[in-house]
Amino acid sequence: MGAIDWSKSPKPSNTTISFSFEWAMKNLSSGIHPTLPTKQTLKHQGDRLEIPSAAARCEWDFSLSTVVSSSANAAVSDALGSIEFDPSNTVVATGGIARKIRIYSLNSLLPEDNIQLLTRGEQIDTAFLDHVNACSFYICTPAKLSSLRWRPGSGGRLLGSGDYDGVVMEYDLERKLPVFERDEHGGRRVWSVDYSHWDPFVGASGSDDGTMQMWDPRCGGEGGECVAKVQPAAARSSVCCVEFSPFGDSLIALGCADRMAYAYDVRKMVEPLHVLEGHTKTVTYVRFVDAQTMVSAGTDGCLKLWKMSDCGLIRTCKGHVNSRSFVGLSVWRHGGLLGCGSENNQVFVYDKRWEEPICARGLEPMARPGFGHAFVSSVCWRQVQEDHCTLLAGGSDGVLQVFVGTKIS
Repeated sequence: MGAIDWSKSPKPSNTTISFSFEWAMKNLSSGIHPTLPTKQTLKHQGDRLEIPSAAARCEWDFSLSTVVSSSANAAVSDALGSIEFDPSNTVVATGGIARKIRIYSLNSLLPEDNIQLLTRGEQIDTAFLDHVNACSFYICTPAKLSSLRWRPGSGGRLLGSGDYDGVVMEYDLERKLPVFERDEHGGRRVWSVDYSHWDPFVGASGSDDGTMQMWDPRCGGEGGECVAKVQPAAARSSVCCVEFSPFGDSLIALGCADRMAYAYDVRKMVEPLHVLEGHTKTVTYVRFVDAQTMVSAGTDGCLKLWKMSDCGLIRTCKGHVNSRSFVGLSVWRHGGLLGCGSENNQVFVYDKRWEEPICARGLEPMARPGFGHAFVSSVCWRQVQEDHCTLLAGGSDGVLQVFVGTKIS
């Protein structure tokens, strides 16, 4: 998402301002758990659910398969703020500072020959590609991009984005044109966008204006009808991340600059169901690990796993460096692995069972004029059930790298 100094995060506040509509009850009453749990707020001191475990064991061997970079003479910043696999896990979209959405076929980034060699336990040669030749096509955008997300139910045709001008847009990738635009955050930067996993699909965005807004693109005119709007902190602290639960329930999680993570039931957004308090600096990412567990990342250099039933802290993962920038967070749910970037230009992989990283790999440095210290700014796992895994990492220097992990027998 780019670099920003979160070293002076505002103090936490439990005040919530909410606007709710009848839409949620009319549209989301079926197919979701019928009961609403009570609000849970626990601090990590004294309520810690630390589970003693043996030292972290790495059950995976990671190899660098592909490096994709721009011309060494390129003078424009190309920091990658977002990487997303499409629902089929065969197409990749990237976006960032360069005002471009690039679309790649996975076959161009990860040759099948490399996978076969790795599964046989053989070494592979890293392929070095140029963005111009590697990507299938690109779409120019009017502003720098902070977030991308594929819209469910579109067959991989519609891609949503949030940008630095506070606008949410959807692009039709077949026509290579924008087909939806929503400018309701007062021009304040949109850090994150996501879509629900139930039908009808609704979108959500989190912004520097201190609000998370949900909208229904089917109605309400060109920008869709706003169906809910929450301001988690009275101080209007930035909402840095939003994510709907992918497990069929009605939860949406937020990460905020007030050092808190929140979870709301979209059918009753008067107040949060869960307030996760434990980070000492801005919460930059929240992700659902499984139906009972969530992970949050902060600029305090920690990943924290939470038990959703009572907001108890399961464990804190440390090892990567993160004090001021968005460095990415992704969960490979089939394998229980967490991936994140680091300000020392390394990719870190954690197993959800242990506190320490099981792997740390440095991104290949690409010397470019005018670019100083590089860091990993985005990561994304491929969500497939296989005996090997794929992790993509993007850098603040615009370099995209593909890592493949094979299970150690």
